[in-house]
Amino acid sequence: MQGSSASVCTLFEGDYHLGLGALVNSLYAHGFRGNIWAGYRGALPPWAKPLAETAGYTEFQVADGCALRFVHLETTAHLTNFKPDFMLSVLEKHDPACEALFYIDPDVVVCERWNYFMEWVSCGVAVCEDPGSPYPLHHPRRIGWRRGFEPFGFTLKPRESCYANGGFVGVARVNQDFLLTWKRLQDAMWTIIGGAEFAGIPGGQAIGDRGGFFDCFEKTDQDALNAAIEAAPEISVSFLGRHAMGFESGKAFLPHSVGALKPWRNRIITNALRGYGCPVPDRHFWEFVEMPIRLYPSRVVRWRRMQLRVAAAIGRFYRRQ
Repeated sequence: MQGSSASVCTLFEGDYHLGLGALVNSLYAHGFRGNIWAGYRGALPPWAKPLAETAGYTEFQVADGCALRFVHLETTAHLTNFKPDFMLSVLEKHDPACEALFYIDPDVVVCERWNYFMEWVSCGVAVCEDPGSPYPLHHPRRIGWRRGFEPFGFTLKPRESCYANGGFVGVARVNQDFLLTWKRLQDAMWTIIGGAEFAGIPGGQAIGDRGGFFDCFEKTDQDALNAAIEAAPEISVSFLGRHAMGFESGKAFLPHSVGALKPWRNRIITNALRGYGCPVPDRHFWEFVEMPIRLYPSRVVRWRRMQLRVAAAIGRFYRRQ
């Protein structure tokens, strides 16, 4: 799909605006030019100035050829559960001219040329393996999806043992129906677990015993995403391995900071002394905090980069097994 128009979208609230800024900077550094759509709740980022108000969104001009467009959301769902809904609204309402759309979590940065992603999405729906992958085709979790969604009219068929992480999804417009399937599965899931406010990640209402057979709905959006792969066998899906998000050694195209300890919150030296080393996503986050969006004063950036070097040195001698 080289030469085609593409847009990026994400969802954020609270201090995740720092991750958003680094994501935008990393996209621009690797050649992305176009619209970045950010659905949000709460306040707009303090660094997003000046702003231009339009019908339906608020625009911040990042740099030549790159615009960040904020869309205020009224949903009460946990934002991790709003991904297919927001992607569909971008394709159908906000950006009908784009030929491919990439959802990227605001705790991910891009570390590969943008043309790479355009080539990738031409292979099918683009996703990365989760650290928990693979789940064999008849794993109880997969059986739970099939049994849970069958009363809602979905037939899921064994297809891939790989299990996708929900932090990155690339979809060409010709595969837009995949997003419809993902959304419909999630809508059914809310009936099963009691609402879209529940999520198996920090900040969501605890799922507890609502997770279904073998806790098959424990990861909400991610489980529905993988169920959609089984429910839409006519649409090709292109996986990259666990290395792509920095979950194992190899080239990290999309370093992803999973869990509650995000790079902008991490006490780097303290956690290195506890044996947690220097996380790959932290190193990349601090590469992309200055241009074109300045997220921190230069002295803070120098200090945090020095801490990363010290943490890396500690990690060479002491690390939890």
